[in-house]
Amino acid sequence: MVRLSWKMKVALVLIGSSAALSLFHIFFFGDWRSLIFYLALDVVFVPIQVLLVTILIERLLTVREKQMLLSKLNMVIGAFFGEVGNRLIRMMGTTCSDFSTLQQALAVEQDWRRSHYEAASGFIQSHQCRFDPGDLQLQDLKEFLLQKRDFVLGLLQNPNLLEHDKFTDLLWAVCHLTEELEAREILQDLPRSDFKHLASDMRRAFSFLVQEWLSYMQHLKSHYPYIYSLSVRMNPFNSAASPIVFE
Repeated sequence: MVRLSWKMKVALVLIGSSAALSLFHIFFFGDWRSLIFYLALDVVFVPIQVLLVTILIERLLTVREKQMLLSKLNMVIGAFFGEVGNRLIRMMGTTCSDFSTLQQALAVEQDWRRSHYEAASGFIQSHQCRFDPGDLQLQDLKEFLLQKRDFVLGLLQNPNLLEHDKFTDLLWAVCHLTEELEAREILQDLPRSDFKHLASDMRRAFSFLVQEWLSYMQHLKSHYPYIYSLSVRMNPFNSAASPIVFE
C-alpha cells in the first residue's frame, strides 16, 4: 500500500473540494457554460499569477533567509570578541604609539547615534596606528594567539561567514599574524626589517579588528540594547572599563 505524504493528501483534498464545488454549482444553477467560461478565464492568467507569486515569495524568502544568516553571524562575531577580540585589542593597543587617539575617537557611549558611528567609522578608515611592540609584548601576543588558534580556526569553518567578507578577512589576518609569530622561535633581537614586517601584519589585523568591532557595536545598539550596555562598559578602548554600573 502506497503511503501518501501530507503534501499529497492536501493536494487531493483541494482537488476534490474544487470538483465537488463545481458539481454543486452545475447541479444548483444548471449553468455549466458559465462555469467553463470562468474556468478558462482563470487558466489564461495562471502563468502571470505564478510568475508574480514566485517572484514575490522568492524575494521575501531571500530577504528573510539573509536576515537570519546575518543574525547568526552576529552571534558568531559576538563570541569572537568575547573570547578573543576584546583582549586582542587591549594587547595590541599597548604596542600602538598613538592608541590614545583611537581611545578618544572610539569612546562609545550609551547615547551614541548613527551620526556618531559614521564619524567614528570615517576616522578609523583614514587612521593608521604606528606599532612599536617590545620583545615581551610580542611574546605575550604570540602565546595568546596560539592559545586561541583552535577557536579562531573553528570560526572559519562556519558557513555563515560567506555572508560577511570583512569578518572573514579579519579572521584570516589574525591567523596569518599567529603563523608569523609561531614561525619565529625567538622574538628577541630581531632585525629591523623583520620587526617592520611583524608591525605591518599587526597593523593589518588591528585595522580589521577595530572596524569590525565598531560595526558590531552599532548592531548591538539597534538590536540588543542590554548586551550593548555591557559592551559599552567593557569598551576595550577604555583603560578604565568596568562592568560595574555607577549612577
